[in-house]
Amino acid sequence: MENSFWTALGASSLAAAVTTAGIYTIRRFEGWGRRNSIYFICFAAGVLISVSFLHIIPKSFEMNPNAPVFLLIGFLGMHLFNRFVTAFVCEKRPEGDCGIGLTPMLGIGIHSFIDGFIYSITFTVSIFTGVLAATGMVLHEFPEGIITYLLLLRGGFRERTGLLLAFFAAALTTPLGMLVSYPFISRIDKPLLGILLSLSAGALVYVGATHLLPQAEKEHARFSFIALGAGIMVAVLIILSKQ
Repeated sequence: MENSFWTALGASSLAAAVTTAGIYTIRRFEGWGRRNSIYFICFAAGVLISVSFLHIIPKSFEMNPNAPVFLLIGFLGMHLFNRFVTAFVCEKRPEGDCGIGLTPMLGIGIHSFIDGFIYSITFTVSIFTGVLAATGMVLHEFPEGIITYLLLLRGGFRERTGLLLAFFAAALTTPLGMLVSYPFISRIDKPLLGILLSLSAGALVYVGATHLLPQAEKEHARFSFIALGAGIMVAVLIILSKQ
């Protein structure tokens, strides 16, 4: 058990490091990132929606027959959070629509936190199982860091604030989820994990379908459809790498 703890912690920390690298990269080339942010948005929409529908949702349905209910709860919960942010937070920030940044940040944060649970569970089963799961999971961390930071900037947040929020929400939540879940690993059975995955999927579908894709439709960027297709292809590769 001790070896599985340190291995899971190392893998979740690696995921956080990859996310941080994405944030740093887009921060380092911020001018280029801002000019092409719509392509990152389309790419992220393709990844988040495809991974949710092709992998997370079917997996959660296998684990728990009540998963569809929690999928709806996750989706509606993000909708209510967005309404709250728009009504009570963003009206105090006239410089930008902060809901564009805060709602996706929360959705990605929830997903990354639950990823930490998965690291705990898979490495407890066996090192080999954990490595297989981690390989696919780490691949999607880099674009998650990029899109979280860029959306916060589009929402009117200052660069330093966006950097810190993106780091805490997209990167730090994964090892935190691992550390929180590990002591209770014997109590996290398949039905409970199915609930967590369906909540995560509901949040990600909401972020992709109601925040990212509408932004792409507004701007009509020339190669936005190609970026969306690239995101879908990356999602398919992530899913295949887990099989």
